[in-house]
Amino acid sequence: MAYHNLIADISRLPSSYLYGRVTALLGMMVEVGGVHRSLSVGSRCNIVTRDGRRVLCEVIGFRRESALLLPFGSLEGVGVGCRAEVGDAAPVIYPDESWLGRVVNAMGEPIDGGPPLASGVGACPLRSSPPPAHQRKRVREKLDLGVRALNTFLTCCRGQRLGLFAGSGVGKSVMLSMLARYTASDVAVIGLIGERGREVQEFIQDDLGAEGLQSSIVVVATSDETALMRRQAALLTLTLSEFFRDRGNEVLCLIDSITRFAMAQREIGLAAGEPPASKGYTPTVFAELPKLLERAGPGLTGSGDITGLFTVLVEGDDHNEPIADAVRGILDGHVVLDRAIAERGRYPAINVLRSISRTMPACNNDAENAMVARARTLLAQYEDMAEMIRLGAYRAGGDPAVDEAIKYNPDLEEFLRQGKDEASRFSDGYARLGQILGMAADVASEAGESPAEDVAA
Repeated sequence: MAYHNLIADISRLPSSYLYGRVTALLGMMVEVGGVHRSLSVGSRCNIVTRDGRRVLCEVIGFRRESALLLPFGSLEGVGVGCRAEVGDAAPVIYPDESWLGRVVNAMGEPIDGGPPLASGVGACPLRSSPPPAHQRKRVREKLDLGVRALNTFLTCCRGQRLGLFAGSGVGKSVMLSMLARYTASDVAVIGLIGERGREVQEFIQDDLGAEGLQSSIVVVATSDETALMRRQAALLTLTLSEFFRDRGNEVLCLIDSITRFAMAQREIGLAAGEPPASKGYTPTVFAELPKLLERAGPGLTGSGDITGLFTVLVEGDDHNEPIADAVRGILDGHVVLDRAIAERGRYPAINVLRSISRTMPACNNDAENAMVARARTLLAQYEDMAEMIRLGAYRAGGDPAVDEAIKYNPDLEEFLRQGKDEASRFSDGYARLGQILGMAADVASEAGESPAEDVAA
């Protein structure tokens, strides 16, 4: 394998090099002169340090006759006059199906202590356009996520994109691990963007497990890495998802979290001199979000689909902060994890009434829709009177609808509760909900059994 990788690397070497010189440094920003006419935004350069080390940088802008670069690593040893070698204008990666079961960094290099990764034949650009809108397939049959509350109240279909919105400490990462293990997909590509370093091994060993890792690729960029590395980890996650999609696989793409991708892009934009627009976020943040998220979704005819599940860390539990608001408008549904529910000890802390899947009710049959509507009504009636009920201000018999909601609420709360080591299939969820409500349903809800061949997005 190493022999073939060496041959491939040699064949990609350029016949000549261009290089300039470092003219100034300010913070993490490097100015390079002499080659600005050979560079463009997104181009790569290698800066040779005083001790011979090479630091990979990316061009993020220009100032007069100098190119402005940000590094992927430490600038220690870089000074004025250091050589800057011009690299690739359009960064690409060479993935291979043998990457399954591996953990890689944002550059596509193994960080799990295993053997070197095989280099694929075809080049995949880190930045690619989504399939043309008029050529994409429609969202298809239901996808079993293995989480009871999502399967029944927020049904997801293949090729759909859902956002998981939550504040810190509400159970977002645990729920993501459940989705990674229990979702019925061929391949899972998991991007851990800006994660705490200690949590990476916990997620891989305890949450994902050896069995889940076999059909997954994990891309990691921890919080101490540079903004370029964190942003590239998200781009690489989508690139690997597209690689497996184009081979006919049903791909589950998980990113934790989109907010940290936006924060990395904000750092890059501010360094380039962009004006802060909203809460310090620069205009390019809101331009890059749809470019990233639209790459997930249904593919072209003859290819697979990318089902995207993206977490959004809402600052201060404000679900209308700029990033949450922008992402909610791009995706095909949102799942709200509520701190008040988590504080009551019910996990996953999904607030069903504030969450929505945009493929419902079209993906369900009439009996399933009636059952879900009935349960939602009961939950809403209880929620409206919850404060009075807890204070003891409501007296039984005051309102028959509220009395009915109080009667069913303990069973519905138990239905929404699920342990992280417990998987729930479609038929089990609807059967249990029907038993609680006393409603029979002609459930055709196993994965691949939709009332129609295609579901309108």
